[in-house]
Amino acid sequence: MSTAPTLDPYWSRLADRWEAADRQDPTLWPGHTGPLSNDELQAYAEQGFRYSPGLFSSDEVVSWRTEAERLIAALEGTKRGVIREPRSNAVRSIFRIHRISPIFQRVCADLRISDIARQMLGSDVYLHQSRINFKPGFDGREFFWHSDFETWHVEDGMPRMRAVSVSISLTENTEFNGPLMVVPGSHKTFIRCQGETPENHFEQSLKQQEYGVPSREALEMLIERHEGLHAVKGPAGSALFFECNLMHGSAGNLSPYPRTNLFFVFNSVENAVQDPYGQQPPRPEYLAERDVIPVGDLSEHTELYV
Repeated sequence: MSTAPTLDPYWSRLADRWEAADRQDPTLWPGHTGPLSNDELQAYAEQGFRYSPGLFSSDEVVSWRTEAERLIAALEGTKRGVIREPRSNAVRSIFRIHRISPIFQRVCADLRISDIARQMLGSDVYLHQSRINFKPGFDGREFFWHSDFETWHVEDGMPRMRAVSVSISLTENTEFNGPLMVVPGSHKTFIRCQGETPENHFEQSLKQQEYGVPSREALEMLIERHEGLHAVKGPAGSALFFECNLMHGSAGNLSPYPRTNLFFVFNSVENAVQDPYGQQPPRPEYLAERDVIPVGDLSEHTELYV
């Protein structure tokens, strides 16, 4: 077994077996008011997620779904930031959408989500990552169980657990089309994963992740220790806020009905990424922004639209 460092509370992928460690950071950070009540905040702190059904209107959803389809066509032949399914040519994800679409840039700055992120994280926020995840009918493959923070810490250099993801459904999420599943309360436990990170790991992990994922034994422990499993299902226009260390995943889409979700990862401006804590260079910026631009200022720092 490798010798693990003692100064990094969230070291991972440095030993030949997994290990569970207690979280060292608060889930809610003080310093910023917002729209959620104390009871709503405490429920989030306990479970690690908050679901807001129907937060956005049907007209907004139709507009965003149209923009998502436009990007697929506009980015045809592009490899950087466009990930395809491992067993087909179907688009699996498009990354850095806040840099290539004025529509999605406005969505991420929408106060209905950004103000909640500021309230949870106790500061102004910037986008660590943005993407669209597509699960086309029959062809959409699974996303295995994982903690986003484990990857962001090891491969991107995110120092602390002070980030929150927001998933906005552009289609109805049902039990049939591969909804997101979470382990409520699992954000309180950090799973150190086994094995070393291969060179250019992101090139494969975005299609099918094999490193930085928990073992079956670790998952069984988490599910037993915490509150079982929960599938997030609901209408288009709903928003799921989930803590960066929450264990989550989704099954493949075996139905004919697509599942399309927007993802925005808000990180505190006081938690900017540094050098990765693993043994590899940082991932490309389309996966992990290294410029700390508050979401309210993004319109002044935008690359060419597609």
